[in-house]
Amino acid sequence: MQSDLIDRIYECAVVPELWPSVLDDLARMTDCRGGLLFSARKALCWTASDSVRDVFEDYVNDGWFMRCPRRPCLMSQAAPAFFVEQDFWSEEEIGADPIYRDFFRPRGLGWSAGTGLQLPTGDSIVFSVERTLERGPVEPDHVSALNALRPHLARSALVSARLSLQRAQGAREALDALRLPALLLDETGRVIEANAWAADQTEQVKFGAGQRLALADKAAQDLLSAGLKAIHAEPGDSRSSYPLRDSLGRPALVLHLIPVRRSAHDIFGQSFALLLMTPVSRDRAPAADLLRSLFDLTPAEARIAQGVARGQGLEDLAEAGGVSLNTVRNQLRRVLEKTGCARQAELAALLAGVALGTA
Repeated sequence: MQSDLIDRIYECAVVPELWPSVLDDLARMTDCRGGLLFSARKALCWTASDSVRDVFEDYVNDGWFMRCPRRPCLMSQAAPAFFVEQDFWSEEEIGADPIYRDFFRPRGLGWSAGTGLQLPTGDSIVFSVERTLERGPVEPDHVSALNALRPHLARSALVSARLSLQRAQGAREALDALRLPALLLDETGRVIEANAWAADQTEQVKFGAGQRLALADKAAQDLLSAGLKAIHAEPGDSRSSYPLRDSLGRPALVLHLIPVRRSAHDIFGQSFALLLMTPVSRDRAPAADLLRSLFDLTPAEARIAQGVARGQGLEDLAEAGGVSLNTVRNQLRRVLEKTGCARQAELAALLAGVALGTA
């Protein structure tokens, strides 16, 4: 069931009209009434389960969306996770808030679990599941189930957001609409199709014999090869986001390996995976929270990454988190693995020394 749901999540990447069905499944697994996906860059795009669509048409059209406190709270959280109302407000504050008092509760709603994604492309994305007022708040075990799916939701929604939640008519149109370097690969890593943005990455991305993709960064090439193999073996657990470094060892791009699933083949043919690249820029203030989200760090791992970026020692991080030094070392090891870094100093440079551009 979990593997099938993950396949369907990735199917939605380029077939956005299927999101309502997936949102229905997220709602069912958390005993909620329906689910939502909001995407904003230059314009607001959204979709929802049929069961809550009428409610959220009013929410958007009558101006409640711009006044709602949920979205700013979700977007302010660095940890890549779903949150519930109780993470931000007391019961009294929820009951007195005009959005809950005058909009949600009169319509039989009032509890939710949501997550915000501020992506390196400038896209802002919010997922939520909406529960009836009488059922009560969303429980921690349901939040944990959503968190397990969050990395897949994030990667798929990044593609859907770039397509403005509109289905492309073919592979070339889809790749061009992304406006980011993107390639379609077969299961061996051979390039089936590439857009102009990918063709411009000549220093980092090369095409070898038989149109095999050859990344200038060997570590990224190894991770890509392992990722393609893992899509077959462990579709729900495979490592799918990692940095590609330039000749000086500085991150130049973040790569996202996105499986092509089910009816997505109608657009991408027999391609096995979409490789999407988001640029890294050094001309702005750092945005480590974006990297934390991109690399699928758990909240505990995100805390360690943030501490390393700030120059904190492992002993200080252990004391501040109320955990053992060995636990912090294990968390740091996982952070290094997920970010493709070999050493703590390299991780600090990655997190504290770069910002992600907005394509």
